[in-house]
Amino acid sequence: MRTEGKGVAMRILVTNDDGVHAPGIVALAEALRLVGTVTVVAPDRERSAVGHALTLHHPLRVTEIMAGIFAVDGTPTDCVNLGIHALLAGSPDIVVSGVNRGGNLGDDITYSGTVSAALEATLMGIPAIAVSLAANGHGSNYRPAAAFAARLAREVLERGLPRDTFLNVNVPDLPAEELGGPVITSQGKRDYGGDIVAKVDPRGRNYYWIGGNEPVFRDIEGTDFHAVKRGRISVTPLHLDLTNYASLSVLQSWDLSACRPEAGQPSGALL
Repeated sequence: MRTEGKGVAMRILVTNDDGVHAPGIVALAEALRLVGTVTVVAPDRERSAVGHALTLHHPLRVTEIMAGIFAVDGTPTDCVNLGIHALLAGSPDIVVSGVNRGGNLGDDITYSGTVSAALEATLMGIPAIAVSLAANGHGSNYRPAAAFAARLAREVLERGLPRDTFLNVNVPDLPAEELGGPVITSQGKRDYGGDIVAKVDPRGRNYYWIGGNEPVFRDIEGTDFHAVKRGRISVTPLHLDLTNYASLSVLQSWDLSACRPEAGQPSGALL
């Protein structure tokens, strides 16, 4: 791994899912310029909750709005791919995604474009961090979150990360002097309800909004939510391998041969 001590500037790719003009990414890029050379490749508009979506069925357009700042009409995952394989002069030493407006805690990380951007970088073999400001509304304290992310990025560049692992960081929306210290956490758990709001438009057609209620997280000690609720910065190591190893022995006791279709057996009608 290249280090600053060897006189080679770190190449840092910055992205997000709130859009290239969002205050969180502006603060993050500014803080990371103290660590290395920053290139911003981010969606041209908000693409929150797109998860790990990759654009395959239409071309992507890229606009360099300033030197080293690119707007992409695609997802955060698209941005990481383009940054690594097309827009940077060489592979980045680290990818940092954020600072997201709103926390990415517990099960909600599966929806997050911010977290998925870091996941995509990890798939490419590049160390990555996702950073979110656990704020209600627009958020006020992006700079402290960005400053912590920059210090953490420096640490990752010096130490590296375990194989197939990236970091999901959630920072309370507090001034720097009020933030508690960082703590290593596990992914928390959220209780889900039927968050669908049904409406009728002026022409009598039904339409729906997904997500109308505030998320309810379980306040379990050692989890990301537990730390953030108490004003502490949560740092959660996430792993690419989604296998539930604890369930393997249970499933191996099943007789799956009974599920195997017999020769000539109809497979059912196609939709």
